[in-house]
Amino acid sequence: LINWQFMKDGTLDLVPVGYYDSSKPKGQEFRISSAINWVGGQTEVPVSLCSESCPPGTRKAVQKGRPVCCYDCIPCAEGEISNKTDSLDCVHCPPEFWPNAKQDSCLPKLVEFLSWNDTLAIILMVFSITGAFMAVCVTVVFYKHRASPIVRANNSELSFLLLFSLTLCFLCSLTFIGRPSEWSCMLRHTAFGITFVLCISCVLGKTIVVLMAFRATLPGSNVMKWFGPPQQRLSVLAFTLIQAVICVIWLKVYPPLPFKNVKHYKDKIILECNLGSGIGFWVVLGYIGLLAVLCFILAFLARMLPDNFNEAKFITFSMLIFCAVWITFIPAYVSSPGKFTVAVEIFAILASSFGLIICIFAPKCFIIIFKPTKNTKKHLMGKVQSKTNMARKRNSASTQKPLLNCLQKLSVDNQISPPILFVFQTSF
Repeated sequence: LINWQFMKDGTLDLVPVGYYDSSKPKGQEFRISSAINWVGGQTEVPVSLCSESCPPGTRKAVQKGRPVCCYDCIPCAEGEISNKTDSLDCVHCPPEFWPNAKQDSCLPKLVEFLSWNDTLAIILMVFSITGAFMAVCVTVVFYKHRASPIVRANNSELSFLLLFSLTLCFLCSLTFIGRPSEWSCMLRHTAFGITFVLCISCVLGKTIVVLMAFRATLPGSNVMKWFGPPQQRLSVLAFTLIQAVICVIWLKVYPPLPFKNVKHYKDKIILECNLGSGIGFWVVLGYIGLLAVLCFILAFLARMLPDNFNEAKFITFSMLIFCAVWITFIPAYVSSPGKFTVAVEIFAILASSFGLIICIFAPKCFIIIFKPTKNTKKHLMGKVQSKTNMARKRNSASTQKPLLNCLQKLSVDNQISPPILFVFQTSF
């Protein structure tokens, strides 16, 4: 093996740098005994190809107008891999897989959902349990003081049913946490829809009772005959059954089921509950909204009635909060990504439930526990008397007598609380 080498003086010298001997043992036929001097005085061996080999994670792209050994190494596109050297093409990963950092292999995508050990889920769970505990505490306070005027005059039966439904509302938010399954997807939306309708139905019943008791001023009016305790229970049951029927139809026709959303994020899977029938979901939500708006309108009409035994002002404010929360919920629900969609729904449930229990029951509990002197017939009667004296200056006696006659009739029919009649009789 002869190497042509240029000397310093410019002459060409033929230098033996190795040999090939076929008589040598296998593997020892060819030997290089001296360093080769390449053109230009280089000592490194020149590459015989125009381009280096393309590593895994890239593909070969031939350079236009040059020999086939001249090419560029192009990184694989997003979601594609190549696991061979000098690969001509990259291949897509399956829908539930995503390339690693080197893009030479596909790895399973990260599955995302609102798990029990997630910080956000723990915070929401604490608020949920706290709200349910508050409802139970208020129930205990009301039961212990069930004979007091402020409890008796505010329809204690519907109050206890409302507290029970609020407890369920707080607890139903827990069904939204955890890995979605068939039963949890069907339970979370139906439980939410039915418990909230039960809750709003109780508030609506209390509002109608307030309106009818204080607005039935015509002589001989028997309007409360059509909305006594049996009718109140029946109305709550009817409103709730309508929602239950809607939920059953929804579950039978196109129920919500677990769904792997691989389109929202490229590198992870969102495990969520598909609504199934979107119409079913929005009908359930719309029915709750319809009852809430109706309750708000009736409570708003009754807001100027006497403060004592009158929940209309508190119900008006609670329904205002309820409607505001759910109106805000709709755009937030649609635009929230991934597990935050579920968190927004839980937040709406908890916020509206807290609004109801605080606005309706907190003032009464404050008087019962911290201001027991105000929880007496004498105190309540004194306040109503002052309001009635002011009303006498604005109204004639012809409007007072029919009201008193109506309240007496309602008391005989056991359709109004005795403290209300006593206060009005004393006022007149």
